[in-house]
Amino acid sequence: MELFNFIILAKLFGSEVVDWKDLGELAARFIFNLLIAIIIVRFIYYPITKRKNYLFTYLLLSVVIFFLCNLLSNVKISLGFALGLFAIFGIIRYRTGTIAIKEMTYLFIVIGISAINALANKKISHGELLFTNLMVVAITYGLEKIWLLKQEARKTIIYEKIDFIKPENHHLLLEDLRERTGLPIHRFQIGRVDFLRDTARIRIFFYEDETTVGVNDENDEEGQRLEQQ
Repeated sequence: MELFNFIILAKLFGSEVVDWKDLGELAARFIFNLLIAIIIVRFIYYPITKRKNYLFTYLLLSVVIFFLCNLLSNVKISLGFALGLFAIFGIIRYRTGTIAIKEMTYLFIVIGISAINALANKKISHGELLFTNLMVVAITYGLEKIWLLKQEARKTIIYEKIDFIKPENHHLLLEDLRERTGLPIHRFQIGRVDFLRDTARIRIFFYEDETTVGVNDENDEEGQRLEQQ
């Protein structure tokens, strides 16, 4: 009875209960967009970084952005409301720390692809839409797996052999860092030195591979200060 009353009210207000054609198109676009997002995030991004928190964020963000853009594209909204909506997106930030540039790039890719797939109208053919998505996937894969195969990672450590920070002992410092960390370090930067405690903050740089994934801490505050020096 309640379902019958709902259908009657929907007819009175001039809206369809279910538009099967539009629903089918929405479902097809959603599945296509989700597959593209999974390829980029799960099979390109995750094998390199091994960061499950971003994997969770990117996939859910892709779903929300797709439905948001798709549903709002069928609604007439004022210019002020549209600007306010983008302002909300602009002030969103993660309170747990600064997002690295690479993660921000993947975030932009996920948002961009979801918006493109959701807002593509009948003037854009399925071939053009497929070509756009495949190009984004191919270029991202090419940069990650082929061209930029060696990715430099970094980590800040506290070092206690204060005599090794002298310029003439840098070769000894590099050898000691390699032996104690087990990492293929190829360069380092010396940061704050504490002579009272005989310690120094040193930022080490090495190329990531399968054995060193997860060691990188490129978002640490000390590292950012070292880069600004």
